[in-house]
Amino acid sequence: MSTPENPETVLPHIRPEIAVLPPYKQGTQASAEAFKLSSNENPFDPLPGVLDAILAQTAVNRYPDATAGRLRAALAERFGVHIDAVHIGAGSVSIISQLMLAVAAPGDEVVFAWRSFEAYPGLALVAGATPVQIPLTEDARHDLPAMAAAITERTRAVIVCSPNNPTGPVVTQAEFDAFLAQVPPTVLVILDEAYIEFVTQQDAVDGARMLAAGAPANLVVLRTFSKAYGLAGLRVGYAIGHPRVLDAARSTGIPLSVTAQAEAGALASLEAEGELLERVGDLARRRDALAAALREQGWRVPDAQGNFVWLGTGAETMAAAETFMADGLVVRPFDGEGIRISVGEHMSVEKVLRTARGIVGNLPEGHAARALP
Repeated sequence: MSTPENPETVLPHIRPEIAVLPPYKQGTQASAEAFKLSSNENPFDPLPGVLDAILAQTAVNRYPDATAGRLRAALAERFGVHIDAVHIGAGSVSIISQLMLAVAAPGDEVVFAWRSFEAYPGLALVAGATPVQIPLTEDARHDLPAMAAAITERTRAVIVCSPNNPTGPVVTQAEFDAFLAQVPPTVLVILDEAYIEFVTQQDAVDGARMLAAGAPANLVVLRTFSKAYGLAGLRVGYAIGHPRVLDAARSTGIPLSVTAQAEAGALASLEAEGELLERVGDLARRRDALAAALREQGWRVPDAQGNFVWLGTGAETMAAAETFMADGLVVRPFDGEGIRISVGEHMSVEKVLRTARGIVGNLPEGHAARALP
């Protein structure tokens, strides 16, 4: 029998663009002795009531409700929209995939900022479309005028990530309103708000509020229970948008991908939202303190509005990541660009700062990540 290592093995035809597409790279797993700060997870354990609701779903021999109807109804009531304007998926990233498949085909284009969420290019390519990456501004923010200028007759979707993962800044409401006015109504605009609950900036865009007030039909807002609500392991996210647009996403999705346990956990999390958001507030304050302390050390840290901070370490990225790793801190390096550090357990903050102090002092003079004289 042929083995994968055998160069003479004959394989089925694979699309060339897929053959060279690297698989999604998850944040490195951590040992019991290390702090895992690589995946933007919520470090708090699940609330007992949420865990009880999940464990009560024991009928795993039965299929779940394919529409996640109870969760859709709860979210529709919360955001003041019709139930058909809510779609549930196995994480918000799966809904992006569904939307890409629904609107894009070979020869089409998908526009997004870069660097942003690393799954965007691959999801566009899998749909057959061409990713169009628009560089961030010098302060690590979306360049919305440049993104609007990049829209052509081949553009089928534009993705805006606010707060931007992995760099941290938000898009303001005024900026987004001006941008949306420039996008043709036939182009889908996806506002990815996976970290919206951590935002403290008052003028940040709020997609759900826009939709409740009657936003254009080409706007879809994405949110998730993975981050603020601490259900990353259950994979449940949602979209709010025009029902016909979401029907197209539902048509391209894998049926029955949202489990009964995920729906139950999300519903229980909504009921316990007050306590959960207190935790989010703690993490936001911890984030602000971490960013401020890093700046005091001499780092240039972009405005941080998610549950992470960004260090633009450039060519020194992998060496810096190895230093963090050696000190028991698992961070997320993007080779040649920078390091994203999730806001984790309280005890991890001081450890991050001790290691970061040594790294910034050794960066070359004039380095873009260094504010030291």
